[in-house]
Amino acid sequence: RHFSNAKKNNNNVMKKTNRNLYLLILLTLALVIPEQGCKKLVEVTAPATNLTQGNVYSTDQTAAGVLTGIFLDMSADLPAGTGTVAPLSYYPGLSADEFTLWSGASNPELSAFYQNALNNNYASEFWNNLYYILYSTNAALEGLSSSTTLSPAVKQQLTGEAKFARAFCYFYLVNLYGDVPLLLSSNTQANVSASRTPAATVWKQIISDLLDAQSLLSPNFLDASLSLNSTERVRPTKWAASALLARAYLYTQDWAYAKAQASTIINNTAQFGLSALNNAFLKASLGNKEAIWQLQPVTVGFNTLDAPLFVITSAGLSDVNPVYVSDGLLGSFESGDLRKTSWLNSIAVSGTTYYFPYKYKVFAVNSAISSPSAMSEFEMVLRLSEQFLIRAEAEANLGDMSSAANDLNIIRSRAGLPASTILTSTATIAQALTAILHERQVELFSEWGHRWLDLKRTKTVDAIMGSPGNASIAKGSTWKSYQQYYPIPLYDLQKDPNLVQNNGY
Repeated sequence: RHFSNAKKNNNNVMKKTNRNLYLLILLTLALVIPEQGCKKLVEVTAPATNLTQGNVYSTDQTAAGVLTGIFLDMSADLPAGTGTVAPLSYYPGLSADEFTLWSGASNPELSAFYQNALNNNYASEFWNNLYYILYSTNAALEGLSSSTTLSPAVKQQLTGEAKFARAFCYFYLVNLYGDVPLLLSSNTQANVSASRTPAATVWKQIISDLLDAQSLLSPNFLDASLSLNSTERVRPTKWAASALLARAYLYTQDWAYAKAQASTIINNTAQFGLSALNNAFLKASLGNKEAIWQLQPVTVGFNTLDAPLFVITSAGLSDVNPVYVSDGLLGSFESGDLRKTSWLNSIAVSGTTYYFPYKYKVFAVNSAISSPSAMSEFEMVLRLSEQFLIRAEAEANLGDMSSAANDLNIIRSRAGLPASTILTSTATIAQALTAILHERQVELFSEWGHRWLDLKRTKTVDAIMGSPGNASIAKGSTWKSYQQYYPIPLYDLQKDPNLVQNNGY
């Protein structure tokens, strides 16, 4: 896979993860969660260990270790099917109009994502990894529910974390694949024959889990022990649940609730505020109040997994770094937009200048860096600027153009741009949404597949990807509307007779 092979070439450091710092936590996790290797969700078997589902939830320390381990696996450079969510900023950007794939790239999977020519042998990374996390979170919820020895505060927090993680996984599954199996237990006998659940039902579960998480999670950022406040923001809080809930309401067009949830975070100025552009992706302990939820680094020598994927070094384009910013994205920045100079960088190769995402600037491989305390950048998952854009879009759909303009212009002002001239009292909803979608494009590029998901949820994907002269033409491909959903992996179709492939594949 490109995601692992590219980083192997960087001094072979990336396969060596920083597990020593979390030995107790991850030993606990290894004993509780079945080792899957190349196995898929339907093949999960019970662990044969002394520390079992029945007793790992007997103490606060071991129970907290399970959830901590889940979030660490989400952050790690691990093979497909073991929980990493790092590819979510990379592959969907290739599918959309954000990136251009170097013509000399030899990886057929990258070409398939780029040309929207996937088949059921590809796109399994997301399916396998997200269902791996779901198995773990469902098992955790069952263990937490049956435990009678955990302290009430720890049990409440961990239950909220598990429900948040489950909602996060289903958010991406339903957006990437459409109807997906809704698995709410770790019962593999039932899961092995699960059929696809209508997307509307999955969305209801996402919102239900997030509402529960919001009421259960602490409003304070906690450390791994759950007993002390932390200067980092790597454990989910009620604010992370609110942020993802605001996004879920936006996607399901519940404008009033989307506005209300975003407002709870925006109005919490004691904890949150926009940072300077060059500080927006630093870890929270360095004063970055924009962070709502970040993933803690666990790979030796790297602050994030985005930087080694996106930053093009003096070696130029290669199979290690074959992706650069598309002309379409580059041309979307208005004159004077400071995001173009702060969040993009460029390199000249044989007289041609290539631009690449530069939100994460610490690229250098340094095997001496083995502790998050020595790192300056943490992977940003949820941040405040998205909440302003969510609220602006909700307000525009509610007909409140003045408030929508205020929120949009807060984001534009940080970027050094003048107030929008589009969002006036006479603007139509369509005009307002076009302006907001543009702002999302230049604010959230190369982050968590936002552009790909925005094109689909706003029903502009066919126009952007398929019209003559647009993205698919630049990619040398032919766009078909069904390609907006990824195919379900062949392995799972073969193992589960009740699974049906997405149309077109």
